[in-house]
Parts: sequence; C-alpha cells; structure tokens
Amino acid sequence: MMRKVLCSLMLATLAVSANAETKVPTSQAEISLGFAPVVKQASPAVVNIYAKIVRQGGANPFFSDPFFEEFFGRGFAEPRPRVQNSLGSGVILSEDGYVVSNYHVVGTATEIRVVTTDRREFSAQVVLGDKESDIAILRLEDAKDLPHLNFRDSDQIEVGELALAIGNPFGVGQTVSSGIISGLARTGTATGNARGYFIQTDAAINPGNSGGALIDVNGDLIGINTSILTRSGGSNGIGFAIPANLVAEFLRQAKAGNESFVSPWAGVAGQHMSADIAESLGLVFPMGVVISDLHALSPLGEAGLRVGDVVTHVDGDEVNSPAEMKFRMSVAGVGGTSVLTRLRGHDSADIEVALIKVPETPPADETVLNDNTVMPGLKVSRINPAIITQMGLLLSQTGVVIVDAGRYGGRSGLRAGDVVLSINGTEVRHPVDVVDAMTDPGRRLNLDVLRGGRAVSLRFRL
Repeated sequence: MMRKVLCSLMLATLAVSANAETKVPTSQAEISLGFAPVVKQASPAVVNIYAKIVRQGGANPFFSDPFFEEFFGRGFAEPRPRVQNSLGSGVILSEDGYVVSNYHVVGTATEIRVVTTDRREFSAQVVLGDKESDIAILRLEDAKDLPHLNFRDSDQIEVGELALAIGNPFGVGQTVSSGIISGLARTGTATGNARGYFIQTDAAINPGNSGGALIDVNGDLIGINTSILTRSGGSNGIGFAIPANLVAEFLRQAKAGNESFVSPWAGVAGQHMSADIAESLGLVFPMGVVISDLHALSPLGEAGLRVGDVVTHVDGDEVNSPAEMKFRMSVAGVGGTSVLTRLRGHDSADIEVALIKVPETPPADETVLNDNTVMPGLKVSRINPAIITQMGLLLSQTGVVIVDAGRYGGRSGLRAGDVVLSINGTEVRHPVDVVDAMTDPGRRLNLDVLRGGRAVSLRFRL
C-alpha cells in the first residue's frame, strides 16, 4: 500500500513539473501534495534584496536665499544626507546572474546586496532601470550556475488560474502565498501607476514582496509583484504584477547593453472608448482606443492612421486603453513592426506600423544659463518628440521648455515643464533667445509661459 502511495506522489510531482498546461488536480494524491513540488522548484530563484539609498534632507527655504547664505555661511545652508535602507525581493532570470526587481526598491540605491535562499550573498549593480515601468534589471557580481525561472507567455494567462506569490514580506523571510489570477489588463490610478499595465491577483502581497515572483502551477514566471491596493498598509487581496512578457523585453535589452529602456514611440494621444463616443462613431459596443492627437512625425500617421480612428488590436491582441496599447508595442520592441487593427466608421483594416525610437528632431540644444544672466542655473531646451515624452507635454507643443528651473528660477515661480512663450514681449523660439533676453533685460523682466495648458504671466522688478 505504501509503495502505491509513493508511486502516486511521484507521478503527481512529474505531472506538475513536466506538463506544460495548467490543470486542476485530478487525484487525491495530487490534492494532498499541494504546491510543494512547485515551490521547491521555484523558490531558490527568488532572492532577498537589501538596498541602501542616500537621500538629501530637506533644506530650510530661507537658506536658499543668497542673503541668508552669506549671513549664516554656505555650509550651514546645506541639507544633511539621510541613509535609508530598502527591503525587497527579486527573481533570478538567468544562470549568469541577471535579476529583476522593482525600480522603487533598487533604482536609486548606492549599495545593493542580494541574498539567495542558500544564504549566499552577492553585490549587485543596476544595469537597466525604468522608473515609469517600475522595473530594474540587476547583475550579480561573480555569479554563475544560479537557479532561475523560465518565462511564461503572459498573454496566455486566464482569469481563474492558480497563482503563487513568492517574496520576503515585512522582512520575515521567504514566504509563499497562493491565490488566483483575478484580473487582466489592469490600468488606471487604482493600481498606483496611471500609465501601467498589470496582472491582478488575490495571492497575498505585502510590503517586502515588491520585486518577487508570481508563478503558475508549473513554476513558470508570469509576473513580478509590484504593488497592492490597500487602505491599511497590508494585503486586502488585490495585488498587481508586471507581466512577464514586458520583463523579458527588459532582460533582452539589458543583455544587449542598453543603459536605459527603449520603448517604441507611437507619437499619438488616445483615450478610452466610452459608450457616448462609441455611439457617436456608430459602434455597437465600446471597444478600442480612440486616437485624439497625432504628432507630425508619428509612425502611425505615416502608416495612414488619423485623428478619430479607433485602434482595436495590436498584433492580434485586443487593446482598450492607451496603457494597454503602449504595453503591446513595448513588448514587440524597437526595430520591428506591429500590425494595428484600425476601425474607421464601418471600415476595418490591418495596418503595419514601424516601431521606432523617439525622434530627437529638431535637436534639443539644451542650454544652462550662466552667471551673466539674471537667472543662472536655469536649464532650457528646444521641444522635440523626446522632450515631449520626457516632460509630458502636448504632442502639438513647439518652442522652448524649462527642463530645470534652477535655484533662482524656482524662487521666481518658474517650474520644470513651463513652456516659455515670450520674454519682455519678444517671442521665444530657441534656447538662445532665452539667454539673450535674460542677459541684459533692463529694470523689469516679464515672462509669459504655458503651464499645464494655461497661460501664466510672471512679472519681476530687477
């Protein structure tokens, strides 16, 4: 009898580890065994991450004034740096030491230490990080023959599948929680990232789980745990994970030597399809993303799309939000093409679109004002698609934008992202115009800027 039970357990273990398809347990032996074989297989690839972050303390606003600086001394005005320790999780993606975690865990760290389940410690460096996607790829020093997880195609995940979250919540040590995939294609402010695209799970995720693995019952990686929806600070059964397909593209770019993540530039602004918009366009059901604006250099525009068109699919996958559309194109990667399904009235067509890097045309000509001007330290740039993306400007915006207000500009009320329209009544078209206007402006300085789509006038007596 004991031999039969052992044989059943062995067969169940093999079925879980070798079968590529997710399935519900079919025997009492499989039910009794639970997730133990999967956890035993996957957990060595999940690591604890200890990061040291040095942050500058907040300075007293009085000491940013030259008068107080001169009166009290320069050293008295400088804020003291604070050392903050960050705790999170990570997932080993390759045997030679590439690890993924969240950007908010390690992105700004000055020192990173990674500890494996067998208590080995490695120093690590961030080789590729992206704050917006909240992903960072680390490289462990002197690492080889490490256990790692295989990627699963996250587009094949279905709501209702079993899922396991592995991480280090609250620093108590490696912990496994189970649940199901409770939602897909989650976007919006409720996720903590209005521009993100996430898998939702009810497997318990808590502080310290960030950067840990979300795996299926075969032990394959389906996502990286990144955030929770909570009012208490603990898990309420709504957690979000970054899909594995996007993580795989980050790993590919890191191995290719990229120092920053490069995602395709669409050059479009889009909006969710509402019932009212769908009715106005003659659609039976709300679906897709409505193109509301197109940059002159947009590859979608060059392919024939125009304002008012509806994009319903990217490479055959349905899209219903701008974030979802961006995700699909990011996974495809720069240098290739994607096929967009366009709906215009009752006409539907598949259009091939080139996936390009964000253009830097015209040149930004970034300029920092010197001490011969009235606002030394002010950094301005000519607006191009790259600057539009960086500063979150309107696609149609041209001219000159403030990249960094600097010390004196900030005190004068200027902000990064302000588009400079004119100085003392003279139109500004190039950073040189700003330098010229602020070198000898006379007794008054009048600035007209565009801030968040609204015109703002600033008046100063010099």
